[in-house]
Amino acid sequence: MTRHDLPVSAALFDYGDFIADQNEKSLLRFLTCGSVDDGKSTLIGRLLYDTKLIFEDQLAALERDSSKHGTNGADIDFALLVDGLEAEREQGITIDVAYRFFSTPKRKFIVADTPGHEQYTRNMATGASTADLAIVLVDARRGILQQTRRHSIIASLLGIRHIALAVNKIDLVDFDRQVFERISAEYLGFASGLSFASVEPIPMSARHGDNVTRRSDDMRWYPGPTLLEHLEAAAIDCDTADKPFRLPVQYVNRPNQDFRGFSGTIASGLVTTGQTLVATKSGRRSRVKRVLVGATDSPLAVAGQSVTLLLEDEIEISRGDVLSAADARPELADQFQATIVWFDDKPLLPGRPYILRTETDQAGVTVTALKHRINVASFAKEAAACLDMNEIGVCDLSTQVPIAFDRYGDNRVTGAFILVDRMTNATVGAGMISHPLRRARNIHWQKLDVDRRQHAAQKHQKPVVLWFTGLSGSGKSTIANLLEKKLNAAGRHTYLLDGDNIRHGLNRDLGFTDEDRVENIRRVVEVARLMADAGLIVLVSFISPFRAERQMARERMQEGEFVEIFVDTPFEECARRDPKGLYAQALNGAIKNFTGLDSPYEAPEQPELHLQTLGKDAEEMVDELDRWLNQNYIVADPA
Repeated sequence: MTRHDLPVSAALFDYGDFIADQNEKSLLRFLTCGSVDDGKSTLIGRLLYDTKLIFEDQLAALERDSSKHGTNGADIDFALLVDGLEAEREQGITIDVAYRFFSTPKRKFIVADTPGHEQYTRNMATGASTADLAIVLVDARRGILQQTRRHSIIASLLGIRHIALAVNKIDLVDFDRQVFERISAEYLGFASGLSFASVEPIPMSARHGDNVTRRSDDMRWYPGPTLLEHLEAAAIDCDTADKPFRLPVQYVNRPNQDFRGFSGTIASGLVTTGQTLVATKSGRRSRVKRVLVGATDSPLAVAGQSVTLLLEDEIEISRGDVLSAADARPELADQFQATIVWFDDKPLLPGRPYILRTETDQAGVTVTALKHRINVASFAKEAAACLDMNEIGVCDLSTQVPIAFDRYGDNRVTGAFILVDRMTNATVGAGMISHPLRRARNIHWQKLDVDRRQHAAQKHQKPVVLWFTGLSGSGKSTIANLLEKKLNAAGRHTYLLDGDNIRHGLNRDLGFTDEDRVENIRRVVEVARLMADAGLIVLVSFISPFRAERQMARERMQEGEFVEIFVDTPFEECARRDPKGLYAQALNGAIKNFTGLDSPYEAPEQPELHLQTLGKDAEEMVDELDRWLNQNYIVADPA
């Protein structure tokens, strides 16, 4: 098999010389980005074709596919080299991130073709996370679009410092110099607010190859480099080896009792035998006894290499910890500020719990404040209560346990994270850490001598949080009130937190938007947790419509201390009862964001108790609850 136009047969090809030659070349990672149909895939296909990295069978398949799926008439459709998914070929858009390797005599390249469609912004962020340079494509007919700006902002946030502005399809505007200069000036004005070190505008036609790998006879007015010339000469920021040593521990390697190594990929810096390192979470120090690269001992290892380190001392280190240079440690904090790109169709809500995952660690996390949203058109900072899909914002975050990190600007590996939905396990956002919050360093937990166990023993009961959830009018408050009366009469120490009553004081500043509902529950969870610490039986009667917040409440309590009680009454029955006249107002449009009508109620999937109220009176259900509590030793007299 040969590459097209290559006169040397595969049998005569010296692969050893080829590999040696490739190893001596520098590597540039870049991505193509921009709006839909700006020609990203076509450009990559053209680069592969012109650098003679398409084999004859691939070229034949491309010609067949072009006649079947192509959009260029009788000409080859180079986009089909990259758009491998059937859905992409049918729709004519890129969905996934496609990586391709090619090389020239001067340099080797890995290119990521990322989606232009707004729906797949997450994929573009994935491609940008490892790139040194971004080719931002612009259709000369349409100019700078919102997605052009969004992708440029994300590229800047993700640490890309070099931009090639490819003003594509210039042939469709008759190679007009004024069009090119107008688009270039507009983009340079916008990009001046970003942190790019260089922006190189290049007019081109990816379909016909003008200014891609060869100069165009139709644009003699353009004095600059072709795209390939620019890629071959572009500066690469290769300073990771000069930064402080960081090894996020992927796993503890213990094949036998005589070997205990810490394995992972070096994020920055270098390590040598005899070097003193520190385990970030414990602060314990030790010297490096051995450095293993694969199965081979080495005197040193550098950023990008996968290693196993053996230390002279037995110190506590586990997956998620970071081994670092003793004189330049990363931050260790549970509160920090970060820029977040939001991917999910459900908005990011301050107060809602998520899972934060770093290179090797994870922790429960809450967005404690949304400082501002970044307007992708103007780069202005705007006030916002939430982040919708594909929006970018600056947030304060709080993790359940401290995590080790660097500022993203200092280290793209240890300063990045993703956010994961607790219920679906879907990736919903990506973040870049700016700095730890000062209060994270100034506030420490105060140890108290009288703890929850002693509070409970004094009251001769087991603390518990009985969480009643259901629609408005389902009977939650009535049942909770009757149960508290019964428990109180039996000498139990109780307190009832009712949704309406709490909104007259603690939560009087909150409305009924999704954001306010989340904060409403977050505050009540903390109050209920404190009351349980005091040894009380806490009854909580709140609609609490979202599963994520009820799960957060469960996880904030001690094991077995949270009891979810679903008071299940159909919407029609609640509307018929309408004890407070709310349903009538909501159905008439006088009340907005009413749960069960124009705001969702997410029913519990596995509650400890499921009370179906139709055909039963409140006293029957209280007796059912009382029996369950006694059977589970929550209110039974201690032996």
